[in-house]
Formats: sequence, C-alpha cells, structure tokens
Amino acid sequence: MSDTPVDASKRTWLIASSCAGAVGAGFAAVPFVSSFQPSEKAKAAGAAVEVDISALKPGEKVTVEWRGKPVWILKRTPEQLESLKKTEAQLADPNSDRKTYPTPEYAKNQYRSIKPEVFVGVGICSHLGCSPSDKLQPGPQPSLPDDWQGGFLCPCHGSTFDVAGRVFKNKPAPDNLEVPPHMYLSDNRLLIGEDKTTQA
Repeated sequence: MSDTPVDASKRTWLIASSCAGAVGAGFAAVPFVSSFQPSEKAKAAGAAVEVDISALKPGEKVTVEWRGKPVWILKRTPEQLESLKKTEAQLADPNSDRKTYPTPEYAKNQYRSIKPEVFVGVGICSHLGCSPSDKLQPGPQPSLPDDWQGGFLCPCHGSTFDVAGRVFKNKPAPDNLEVPPHMYLSDNRLLIGEDKTTQA
C-alpha cells in the first residue's frame, strides 16, 4: 500500500520526461531533416529566367542573372552583324568547335544565336572567370587594335571577343564565351536556362 504513491509519482515522471524527450528529439530532427531540402535560394539558382526584350533597342545590352552567372542579351545593329564577317580570320575558334563550353546546335552559326540580331552569352571570360567589359564602339582604343570592330575586352589579362563572343587568336582565353541554353517563348520573350533539348 505504501508503494502505490511512489509508483504513481515515478510513472508521472517517466511520462513527463519521455514526452519532453520526444518533443526535444522532434525539434532536433526538424533542422536536420530540413537541411536535406534545397533552399529557396538554391532552387532559384538553377531555375530558368524569363526576360522581356521588347524595349531593347539596337546597340543596347541588358544583363540578367542565371545560376549566379551574368548573362548578356545584346541586340546587335546591322553594322555589328556586318562586322562579324570581318573578324573571322582573326578568331581562334570562328565556328565554335571547341568543347570547353559546347555551343548549342541552334547557335553554331556565324552569329552564335537563334536570331541574328540577338546575342545571348554568359559574361564570364573562359580564362580565369573575370567579366569582360563592353567595347562595342569600333575603332582604335586603349588596349585594342586599330582595326577594332567592336566587342568585349577582358581587362584582367587582355582577352578580346567579337560581338558574337568569339575569342581572338593568341589571347589567354582558351574558348569563346559560353552560350547558355535558351529559347524564345514569343518574339520578345526569352527563356534562359532551358531549350527544347533540355525539355525533352
């Protein structure tokens, strides 16, 4: 009879401590389990980016971010398109045959683009990952040849690229600028990060 109250209190303590332990284990498990889930930031980093280019005028360039990389969208002028013919003999890889950054089949042309006037390229030099500067104005300029047709200059080590992102010969950059997967959703809406091949 005297043991009954003691057993009851022991049972109460056991139940209380078991419940507290279960709750504590639950709280401990939540961050552990959630650490296996990709964060919203990680999801966004790999997501395709939709861009409206309707306001982009010839000669203008916009930069958007995709997977943490700057992606350039340049609407080329007729003069810039014409300049691509003039630079071919000076380029290291005019046909985009090198495999470091394989060019999508739909961009394996002189323009490296789906539509001749719109260039879509990752603005990261293939040498050491610097971001080239716009040197779109043709003509002699510091650090550029006198017959410069317009394009991009990587200020870190002097690599130069034409307005299709093709690297010139004898430069540190081993490859042309990367052309990311992309496709047109309409005449003025681009989807960067996906194309028909990635959707298949």
